[in-house]
Amino acid sequence: MTMDRIPLIAGNWKMNGAVAESVALARAVAAGVAPGCELLVCPPAVLIPPVVAALKGSAVAVGGQDCHFAESGAHTGDIAAVMLVDAGCSHVILGHSERRADHGESDELVRAKTEAAHAAGLIAIVCVGETLAERDGGETLTRISSQIEGSLPDAVTAENTVIAYEPVWAIGTGRTASPADVEEVHAHIRADVERRFGKGVAAGVRILYGGSMKPSNAAELLAIDGVDGGLIGGASLKAEDFLSIATSCP
Repeated sequence: MTMDRIPLIAGNWKMNGAVAESVALARAVAAGVAPGCELLVCPPAVLIPPVVAALKGSAVAVGGQDCHFAESGAHTGDIAAVMLVDAGCSHVILGHSERRADHGESDELVRAKTEAAHAAGLIAIVCVGETLAERDGGETLTRISSQIEGSLPDAVTAENTVIAYEPVWAIGTGRTASPADVEEVHAHIRADVERRFGKGVAAGVRILYGGSMKPSNAAELLAIDGVDGGLIGGASLKAEDFLSIATSCP
């Protein structure tokens, strides 16, 4: 972390919640906002409007969990980036490992979605990460570089894009990468960004860690050089846990 990169703690609620409990969760998060970091919650699409309403006037931002690459059309079940903006979102998560695995999303598709997000004025949180087989095979850095190259469009800036490193083998398993592993991958991502987009973008872009960050390990992970916040899954569903992670920002 540098003084120029404000930590971002982003909660990915995934496919969880109903209106009443989601509004209560959003209000509890807003009531405990900690200074020194930015907070973002990303509820399921149908819950975005009530959550936006519950957070009106607060410092907590709202984002989507995915968007289509087209502005409109015959895409049953999909949501356009412009629709997220209209609903009150400022961010969108793209290329999450669960989307890549469950829906077969390729780097090329993630890139097209990122372009659509940028065109709509959204900040794209683009996820990259390796599987256990890739890590055990010594392919982590090669895989990360391939995803960075394929998933990020040419118009990336530090203002319109956040990158989240999520080791797939550490999501929902209770396992986390070692501090040395996290630092190595974050440094590698920043070096890849610098080679492609220049020193200015690399110095400003925020790189989040997204591998089962929770209150018990947040302080250690957020203290690692180059970690600019977290993409939080399960721990974001409890306001106390989510805010505990936020207060761990250095």
